[in-house]
Amino acid sequence: MVTEETGTRRVSAEKLAGFIVRAFAAAGLPQRDAAIVADLMTEADLRGSDTHGVFRLPQYVRRIRAGGINTSPDIRIIEERASTAMVDGDNGMGHLAMKFAAEAAIDKARNTGIGWVGARMSNHAGPAALYAMMPLRHDMIGFYFAVSSLNHLPPWGGAEPLLGTNPIAIAIPAGEEPPIVMDMAPTVAAFGKVRLQAARGEPMPVGWMIDRDGKPMTDATRADEGFLLPIGDYKGYALALIIGLLAGTLNRAAFGRAVNEVMKSQSIASNTGQSIAALSIEAFAPLEEFKRNVDDIIRTIRSSQRLPNVERIWLPGEQSHHKLQDRLASGIPLTATLRRTLGELAKELGIDPVI
Repeated sequence: MVTEETGTRRVSAEKLAGFIVRAFAAAGLPQRDAAIVADLMTEADLRGSDTHGVFRLPQYVRRIRAGGINTSPDIRIIEERASTAMVDGDNGMGHLAMKFAAEAAIDKARNTGIGWVGARMSNHAGPAALYAMMPLRHDMIGFYFAVSSLNHLPPWGGAEPLLGTNPIAIAIPAGEEPPIVMDMAPTVAAFGKVRLQAARGEPMPVGWMIDRDGKPMTDATRADEGFLLPIGDYKGYALALIIGLLAGTLNRAAFGRAVNEVMKSQSIASNTGQSIAALSIEAFAPLEEFKRNVDDIIRTIRSSQRLPNVERIWLPGEQSHHKLQDRLASGIPLTATLRRTLGELAKELGIDPVI
């Protein structure tokens, strides 16, 4: 299906997931693991996280083939208490490590009301919302933090990139309404969006990045020469720092100057740090009462008075929910540039293309 956007075609989630499985299997990932990662990557694309789904496939395959990712990891808990655990991802795919960690956090929350699980020796795992939303299926609130595998943010007032686009996501269930899902980076734009602009040959908006003289940068192809800007100035810098300490330092994972530039050296382990927490609602309030109250808050905000020329007030995660419904029905959009890149990857791996 071709959309109005020039050259963009839609592909079903099933077909896209099948292509991802074939690619990972050809690169050396076991079939079962390939299927798990493919489902999570496809879910990212279904929810509109276009910079964290199949867009990342060539990068992941390069890292696997270069030996930078362990295709047979022993993902396991190495430290454990009643409500907490530390997971060693054994340098496997980050999606596998974080699914394991999320399930461990959920199990602990069932027993104690809360489960907090940290991970080390992991890798990039896609959008933060994927994992914050896993506890929703068990009527729990989910929290997720991660250290970015690239540093593009200096301390406020500094000129050395010591911090990354360290994401934070929080997911809160509702009743009849879609869940509240906040997924954000402490920078004005995530670096994946910068890469997407470069791939499309489009300039960045003013305010995303500055050059090393502090002047606005709009050329996405020169992104490595500049710095991302934090949200809220020094407040975004502080948020990136705190997330890094919780997901990186606390888990004995890479942070600051210890972060390995995996894009520059595909064969090295990133030792990515992540943390996930699951919080049982019933430890605080009756479940159905809580969900009704969340629905009331959502409807109050949505129906509240708007500024001139504002058509709708959106709740966090609501636009992703709408994209999910659209893409389940009509397919996931793939631009001509992305289809070309995936076609080249398919040829390189000796597999059938996605379209």
